[in-house]
Order: sequence, then C-alpha cells, then structure tokens
Amino acid sequence: MTEMPSSPTQTRRFLMVHGVQHRRPRQHWLWWLAEALRQRGEQVLYPQFPAPEQPSVSAWTDLLHAELAQLGDQERVVVCHSLGCALWLRAAQTLPEDLRVTRVLLVSPLGDQAFTVANRNEEFKLEHIDRELLAAASAKPPHAVVSATDPYAPADPRAWSAALGMDCDVLPAAGHITPADGYGPWPAALAWCLREQAPVSAVTGP
Repeated sequence: MTEMPSSPTQTRRFLMVHGVQHRRPRQHWLWWLAEALRQRGEQVLYPQFPAPEQPSVSAWTDLLHAELAQLGDQERVVVCHSLGCALWLRAAQTLPEDLRVTRVLLVSPLGDQAFTVANRNEEFKLEHIDRELLAAASAKPPHAVVSATDPYAPADPRAWSAALGMDCDVLPAAGHITPADGYGPWPAALAWCLREQAPVSAVTGP
C-alpha cells in the first residue's frame, strides 16, 4: 500500500460522529482512524455523545452543533457511522450556514427498517430527506459507504444514495462495518480522509 503523507496540516479539522451504544472502544475503526490522523499531525475531534444506549435527537444535535463550531474556519471533514449518519442527515436539514462543512463520509447509514423501539433509535428516523438542504450542508456531496451484508442498510444502497445526490461505495461482505466485522484498522477510510479522491472501496477489508 502507498505510504500515507506524514506532514501535518493546519488547514483542516476532522469530526468523528459515532452511533448507538458506542463508547469509543479502542478496537473500533473510528478510534483507529482518529489516532491514525492525529499521528499525521491532523486535528481530530472524537466526542462521546451522551447516553449512547438511549440516544436523544435534541441532545445529540446540540453536541453536534457545538463540535462543528469547534472545527474553525478551515476545511471541515465529518466522518459518521451508523446512527451518526442519521444524526447528520437530520441535522443537515436545518444546519446554520456558519456550521456547514466541506466533506462528509457516511459509513453504514441506516434504512427505514433499522429505526425501531428495540434499537432505541426510532426518534432519529426521517420520513423525508430534502436533497437540496442536504447538499447545502456541505461544500461537496456526502459520500456513503455501505456493506452488501448489512441488515440495517437501505434495501438498495446505490438507489438510496443516488436519490440524495451522493456517491456510494458498496463493500461486498462487511456487515455493519464494526469491529465484529473486522474493522479495526481501515486504511481506505484513512486514504479518503487524506485524499478525498480515493474510493473507500479501494480496500474492502482491514
């Protein structure tokens, strides 16, 4: 694999947005990605969202807004996983202009069937996502990464993404893209963060 650039940059900041029941475990690819970026001199925010076992739309949106404000005036890159994707899609509908970002990576976005009382996330379900409002929330269209074997994903990830004006990489057999599925270290996500043109499907596993 090509060596990633190691020189630090002060022209961008990254924000990691996790999902339900997530308490920043060290074995998760989000932790690995945050550390890999920091080792290269990048500035990374990886906040713990409150009560991840009983997430609240209002509490999570408030913290998302606060963290976005900390990204400053440089390039702003947001990486979301699972319920974090739903949070972004919801927040994008009403995102203040001063909190808009440059790039967004949505990993394992949730389909309608994933929002249930049992999953403790039903409050995050959106009946409609406004494509124009979503586009306005970031300078470039969000990029989705979905696994073909994810039971929580939209039924047709490519059609779902296209309807929202997003590109989509479909990994063949990555489950919900969690440590249990082998994601841990994920060089392709790092490559996307450092070089936006790199497809996240370039590496289909850890």
